[in-house]
Amino acid sequence: MTQDRGGPGRSDSADDGASRSDPASDETRSDSAGDETLSEAVWSVARQLREASQETLAPWDITPSHLRALRMLRRHGTMRLSELSERLRIAPRSATEVVDALESRGLAQRRPDPGDRRATLVELTEHGTSVLDAIRGTEAERVFGRLSRTDRAHLARILRKLRG
Repeated sequence: MTQDRGGPGRSDSADDGASRSDPASDETRSDSAGDETLSEAVWSVARQLREASQETLAPWDITPSHLRALRMLRRHGTMRLSELSERLRIAPRSATEVVDALESRGLAQRRPDPGDRRATLVELTEHGTSVLDAIRGTEAERVFGRLSRTDRAHLARILRKLRG
């Protein structure tokens, strides 16, 4: 009888498919100087992503938090302002400020909720959709353009696993 690979007796080291003597796994533990840990490498790439994101977003005068809201609206469609706040995990007041900024740039719009006169719906505009499309290609290429398609797929799989 074989044990299920995802079962409780499975060790984390068996998960990545690399043996302890695999030179590629040694590369994940240190850089060529031998002093950068995996977490330091991840933080360094995160810093590069933030910088690339700021450069990419500058022409549209939007921030990373604005971009998160736009992506959430694209992914989930029209929603109440309170739902956007919950999905972004930010305070309702912060969600209001983000939507104010997006609305002032023509990227999103508010409208009354026909089912509840007290609630406000937020939706992506056509302009918001076109800006998201333009950003998508540019942002990813700045950092991930150096990776092959296979490496990108592996990295995406690993990151999804780490996110849990």
